[in-house]
Amino acid sequence: MREFLDKNKWRILFMVILCGSILAAFQYALTPEKTLAILQPDEFDPSLVDDSKLFVKKYHKIAPFELMNQNGDTITQADYEGKIYVADFFFTTCPSICPMMTENLMLVQEEFKDDPEVLILSHSVTPEIDSVEVLKKYAEKKGIMDSKWNLVTGDRKQIYDLARKSYLAAKKPKHGGEYAMVHTENFLLVDKEGRLRGRSYDGTSVEDVEALIEDIYILKESYKED
Repeated sequence: MREFLDKNKWRILFMVILCGSILAAFQYALTPEKTLAILQPDEFDPSLVDDSKLFVKKYHKIAPFELMNQNGDTITQADYEGKIYVADFFFTTCPSICPMMTENLMLVQEEFKDDPEVLILSHSVTPEIDSVEVLKKYAEKKGIMDSKWNLVTGDRKQIYDLARKSYLAAKKPKHGGEYAMVHTENFLLVDKEGRLRGRSYDGTSVEDVEALIEDIYILKESYKED
């Protein structure tokens, strides 16, 4: 037996490598490539969705908008056309989840800081308090890159409608008056066509943000295949 192995060791090694390669090829062929779904309002938690959008099952996109960023520049959907971006809702005086959300979005900024294809868009849910000056101080304090990340303020109704009708990311409170919002920890991934992709990510969870970063790469790759 030993003599046989000595005489045929290279042939045996070749067969082992060949069989391993064949098995790896079969596994690759049988493993489905991960893709991101195009999400519709009827797939979200109903508490985050405006009544007018609850039963929408197709063609949902982010509505046009016009807001002002931390530099006093007007930001519209045109600034995000052809871009992959992460959207969220926050306010600068938030003492609870917002600091964690901002810290975790910094991970996204760092990962894609040299990639002009990926941007971030954070909407203030207290626009009367979060003026341009306040947002600028917040951006400088947190190390936010102007070229990568817009913090926006503006008309309360417009921000409310974006949160409830477009991004599906805020709950309607029982108190607080018209267009008041209870923002959530959700991060939303938006594709180059303005469609919601993947899922809602918990912005307070590092694990969820890591999954978000992975999904951004998957989404980027899907455009190379088109």
